[in-house]
Amino acid sequence: MAETHEFEPDWFSPPGEAIAERLRHSQTSISDFAFEMDLDESGAERLIDGRLEITGSLARRLEKALGVSADFWETREAHYRRDMNRLAAQIPAAAAKTWLRELPVNDMAQMGWIERQPDVTTKVAECLRYFDVPSIAIFERQVADTIGRAKLRTSQTLKSNPGSLAAWLRRGEVEARKIHCQPWNADKFKAAIPAFRKLTLLRDPGIFLPRLITLCSENGVAVVVAKTPQGCRASAATKFVTKEKALLLLSFRYLSDDHFWFSFFHECGHLILHGRENVFIEGEPHENSLQEDEANEFAETALVPEPWSRLLERVPANKKEILRFAARVGVSPGIIVGQLQHRGKIKHNFLNYLKRRFEWVA
Repeated sequence: MAETHEFEPDWFSPPGEAIAERLRHSQTSISDFAFEMDLDESGAERLIDGRLEITGSLARRLEKALGVSADFWETREAHYRRDMNRLAAQIPAAAAKTWLRELPVNDMAQMGWIERQPDVTTKVAECLRYFDVPSIAIFERQVADTIGRAKLRTSQTLKSNPGSLAAWLRRGEVEARKIHCQPWNADKFKAAIPAFRKLTLLRDPGIFLPRLITLCSENGVAVVVAKTPQGCRASAATKFVTKEKALLLLSFRYLSDDHFWFSFFHECGHLILHGRENVFIEGEPHENSLQEDEANEFAETALVPEPWSRLLERVPANKKEILRFAARVGVSPGIIVGQLQHRGKIKHNFLNYLKRRFEWVA
């Protein structure tokens, strides 16, 4: 057992942040931590997220697992809960109710992002905890800053509610925190594109997603797949959560393989081509921009590289030839169908049965 010691607390941040930091420092996985704590992985994640309150029993298990005294964890938990409830209680009732109406609170609770609470004050405290902010005003400034910096793409009909979009982006940040990544390296990440492309041949997300997450983490990118709450129309997003770690967030909104993989490689293009300062959100309105055109071109080339991209226009529009061409390129047939549809070679309702449909598993 590690030597027990104390360190200076920051009561506003949830105890789970200190837990996550120690796990990152020791490179301990969630599953190993859950085993040490005699919890299932869901319980360990709830503990780190701050949704599971640290009781005396949990504090003693934390002392044994992490080498920090049980008194520290119990004291920090008590101060944190007290301070969050105090901050929530200071918010006028009308403002609190208005804010809660702007958030997808029911969906957030149903998907396990927050714990259900019995009254307005505790609901506000739980949402402040989730967004890691001390006030509604700071939340609103952060959302305005993120959306202001975001480069947004696609139809006006898909415009999201800002509170729902913020909740989904925050979920991506929370999940990314749990993924240990090597420092961001654009050259190495670009060099891994052929390895990513091979994964398009796998039919089951339960198989290819873990491999994709691992490959990306080796180059500084935390890939997170999170279902969107009601009111959020985004399909993908990218941002740097630290200088050395990028978040690539996917929603599985489009459940065919051509849409999923094009979205993934489009976001890879943003990360490689457009630097650390930008935030990109797909599935939101925007004015056409050079950066979007560049990301689209990057995705097309990543999926169908030279010399195959020049030959794509000549592929006969029939099942046999498309299957043969896809095998030569080394991608799924659905991707070739999607690219031919995009280029106007075939109609958008033709050969869609060659696309693989993914089933969302929460």
